[in-house]
Order: sequence, then C-alpha cells, then structure tokens
Amino acid sequence: MAFLFRSKPKTDIAKNVKDSLGRLAAEPNNTDAHEQLAKLLPTLKQVLQGTSENETDSEQILQLVTAMIQQDLFYLLARCICLLNVELIGVAQSILSFTIRYKPANRFHLDPPVITHIIDERPEVIYWLCLGYEKNPNLMWHNGKVLREALKYEGVARTVLYNQDHNDPSDCSIKDMDTDAQESGEGLFWKFFYWIDTRAFEASADCFNTFKARDLITVHKKVVAHYIMINFDLFFERYHESLVQSKSYVTKRQSIKLLGELLLDRANYNVMMKYVESGAYLKLCMNLLKDDRKMIQYEGFHVFKVFVANPKKSDEVKRILLKNQERLLRFLPDFLAERDQDDEQFRDEKNFLWRTIKVMPEDPFDIMKGNPT
Repeated sequence: MAFLFRSKPKTDIAKNVKDSLGRLAAEPNNTDAHEQLAKLLPTLKQVLQGTSENETDSEQILQLVTAMIQQDLFYLLARCICLLNVELIGVAQSILSFTIRYKPANRFHLDPPVITHIIDERPEVIYWLCLGYEKNPNLMWHNGKVLREALKYEGVARTVLYNQDHNDPSDCSIKDMDTDAQESGEGLFWKFFYWIDTRAFEASADCFNTFKARDLITVHKKVVAHYIMINFDLFFERYHESLVQSKSYVTKRQSIKLLGELLLDRANYNVMMKYVESGAYLKLCMNLLKDDRKMIQYEGFHVFKVFVANPKKSDEVKRILLKNQERLLRFLPDFLAERDQDDEQFRDEKNFLWRTIKVMPEDPFDIMKGNPT
C-alpha cells in the first residue's frame, strides 16, 4: 500500500509560478507576486535538482519540465528575470540552465525538449535573454550563463544571428529565413557590438563571453562562416570599430585574439582569404604592432602574420609591404625580443616573416601605385 503515500507530481507549481510571473510582468512592484515567487521558485528548483537531503525523482522531473513548457514558463522567466531580486535571479538562472540541459532518458540522442520548444515555438525566450544586456546590464552575469548554455545549440545561434529587428521580439523565428540575404545590421547579433563597447566592465566582459561563447562564433563554424561571408563588410566594419579599436584594453586585446583565431580556423578559409586581400585591414594590423601595450602588439602579430604568410597576396597588400619593407626588416628582429628566449614558436614565426618580406619580388610599377602606410 506504499503507493498511497507517494506525493503527487508537483506540476501545479508550474501554474502557480506562471500566475505570479504574469502579475509581476503587469506590475513590477507587486509585493504579493514577489513574495509568492520567493517561495515558489526555490521549491521549483528543489523538485528539479533535489538537495543534499532529498534525491530527485526522474519521472517527476519529466512531468514538471513538460508542465513548464505547457504553461509557457520559459518565456515568462526570460522576460521577467530582470524584475526579480538578486537572490531570486540566481534561483531562476539555475532553473533555466538545468532545464535547458535536461534530456529524458528516451531522447538522449536528440536536442533537449526545452531547446526544441524554444527554437520551434518560443524563440522570444532568446530575445529576452539577450535584451538583458540592454535593460539590466548590472545583473547580466546570471542571464549570460543561461544564454551561453542555450547557444550551444545551432538553432539558438541561428535565432540570434538572423533576427532582423532587435526591437521586435516576434522577429526571432528561424522558419523561412533567407540565410543568403545580407543583414541590415539592426538585429540582435549586431547589438552585441554596441553592448560590448558601451557597457561597464563586468557587463561588457560577460557580453563578450557570450559573443565569442565558444558557441555563437567559434563552435557553429559552418553557420558562422557562411554568415560572415554574406555580411563580410558590415561584420568587419563593426568588429574593427567597436572591438579592435575599443578604448577598453581588455576588449581590444580579447577581440584581436579572437580575430586571429577566426582567421586561422579552417572553417573560415574563405573569410580569411578575403580578409587578407584588404590593404586597409593590413594597415590597421600594422598599427597594432606599434601599440604601446605589449599584449596588444603580440595579438596583433598573430593577425599580421596571416597577411605576410599568404602566398597569393593582393596587389594592394604587396604594395604596402614593399613600401614598408626596409622598416619592417629593421623592426621585426627587435619586436618583443624579450619573448624570443622562452617562446620558440614566436621566434620562429618572426624569423619566417622577416625572410618572407626580405625576398618579396620588387615590382617598380606596383610600388609607384598607391600610398605608403
């Protein structure tokens, strides 16, 4: 008769949380809604994740996650998370992160059910998580963790990349999107450049972590490589202006480092070849070598070497290198010389670039054209 004493599945928690979040969305200062959520959200977390004293019940977790989807709770949590107090924001983040990862045993080979729900039915969830950088940047550490968890899945990355209007939460569906159309620069993805460049240090750093995410930019490689090629000029215009030329040392350094990684990734071969054709980008890179901060110089070197090592240099790039040939040959031997002893790879790469520049065939007609840097 033990089954008579089993607790009922606590799926009613999902409805109660929905009701309280709905009231909070309509009236952010609703004291009763805040008090109810202060009780309900920790209980919801406990049912999902258990405690040191109470183990979880797999069947109960499945029923509760299903109820949360049915009650549209992920949309409400994403939209209202910035209205919660700091302690409850942490609880909501934990709930969202857990449920986004959660996979029932019978669909281990598929995307988690919450991810499928978000991509197919409620892409606005991603919109509101991103908009946290706009609406409440001081509390984005929690939001950012959830967003980075979701961005591990390609459909979510597409949702961010192909949103056309950052003011319209309904414009997040990836259904019927034209991946070959050039972007307007007004969507969610393009807002990341602004948020990184203008937010206070902690919010900017979290936003940059989401931007590179090892997921949004560097994991979904085929998707991102195609996206950058279609939007090449706009992407690098924003990247250079907002990130590489940022007044923030940390943003500038990390952005140059990420740029080098992107160019050297096999998946971005076409992007790299188009990038290193540009004399303007080469000039920008050569200026980084003269920066008064050594780590900026070092990261800039790893971009500069791609231009020099390219065996199919454009005429524009060849002219700039030849115009600066003597200066570069004098400059490179002493460039970051303190690294030479301990960093064998850096020393070898620097020597390779010196030899490559030295033996560049001189074409007087080419040198006469264009201006030196």
